[in-house]
Amino acid sequence: MSALGKLFRTTAFKLSFAYLLVFTLFAFGTLGYVAWSAQRLLTDQFVSTIEAEIAGLSEQYRNGGLRRLVNIVDRRSRAPGASLYLVTTTEGERIAGNIGALPPGVIDHVGQFETLYNRTDETDAKPSVALVRVYMLPGGFRLLVGRDVEERIRLREIIHRAFGYSLLFIGVLAVLGSWFIARRVLKRVDDMTEITRDIMAGDLGGRLKIAGTGDELDRLAQNLNAMLDRIGELMRGMREVSDNIAHDLKTPLTRLRNKADEALRTAKTPDELKTALEATLDESDNLIRIFNALLMIARLEADNAREALADFDAAEAVRDVAELYEALAEEAGVTLDVSVESGLPVHGSRELLGQAMANLLDNALKYGVVTDGRAPAIAVGAKQVGGEVRICVADRGPGIPEEERSHVLERFVRLETARSRPGFGLGLSLAAAVARLHGGQLVLEDNEPGLRVVLALPLKEMAAPPPALQSAA
Repeated sequence: MSALGKLFRTTAFKLSFAYLLVFTLFAFGTLGYVAWSAQRLLTDQFVSTIEAEIAGLSEQYRNGGLRRLVNIVDRRSRAPGASLYLVTTTEGERIAGNIGALPPGVIDHVGQFETLYNRTDETDAKPSVALVRVYMLPGGFRLLVGRDVEERIRLREIIHRAFGYSLLFIGVLAVLGSWFIARRVLKRVDDMTEITRDIMAGDLGGRLKIAGTGDELDRLAQNLNAMLDRIGELMRGMREVSDNIAHDLKTPLTRLRNKADEALRTAKTPDELKTALEATLDESDNLIRIFNALLMIARLEADNAREALADFDAAEAVRDVAELYEALAEEAGVTLDVSVESGLPVHGSRELLGQAMANLLDNALKYGVVTDGRAPAIAVGAKQVGGEVRICVADRGPGIPEEERSHVLERFVRLETARSRPGFGLGLSLAAAVARLHGGQLVLEDNEPGLRVVLALPLKEMAAPPPALQSAA
């Protein structure tokens, strides 16, 4: 396809041309109405002039008879102008006036109409058009008073000429304007297309140019750049997850294989085989838990759990999880303080929120307990702050450095100080995914000392009770 053909097929060219076409129709409609109104005004002026002259000449005829009428008509006929006069006998023979020729039978039609005519000094010239009125005088004489409509014809010709020139000018303007706009838009679209080809070829670092005009193409480029940034983050996350899986799953898989191999080589009795098999099952359960957590995080990040969302009270969910962990905390010698406000409605999944709370309490029991003389304690709280429900789990452990807090929310990320303890680095990732599913966020803060993990979820606005219930209350 040629460049010109490609240009004419663009949406920008078609829209620009359509806008100019609509403008042209509107302009011509307005100009046509003005022309019609101007011609109608001229015609009304002609009619008013003719009526006034007919009334005046009729009055002269009644007062002075035919002789006075003829004298006045003869005098007015000699004056220059567009007025036409004619007085005839009952047989149509001319007595006075400046009309030399009329089509046959015109003088016999009483009333107002348009007709061709020739003046007395232009009988051989091309006939002109006049608006005339024929009036029957007493005695059978006829009086014709008219007005040449050359002014109206000239006005019509001027308007027609203006229509033609305007159409030509607007047509040229439409083509040139549409070409300019389409060429400018097409250049930006071609630039975007070129960059997207590079991106599809593997250059994920390419970004669409933003002109800074704030138009729809700029907004499209900004959204596409944001999408590419998100895709880049996901790709980096996939690479990191792959690396972490290869690193963190290699150890349990190797241990599983070694234990099975050792059992085959050294076990001699059924009890030894049973012990080796139980250890193998434990390692297998750990691997299954890892993959279940990964699948849950992937499902949450893909928003595949939204069909199970419903309204529930977050306060009850937090209390239930805290009650389950009271025995574990007591066994570990840790004080578990629970402070939960009543009535914290949210829209989401009670089971997933419970899983997130369980992960946070697990982490607090594993990493938030110190033995340096401070009384080990974990605080669990839930309250409404503005339009949010803020669920907090705080410990008095070593905490997490501020520069590492965003990093530990990723999958399989464990700090060096935590690698000697059981775990796979998926608890905070799962809690963060649950927060995103509910439209909230997971925030790590300094508890001075220790770590405070805040799960902020949007508050669900509950419908007001019916008036009857309000009055009963």
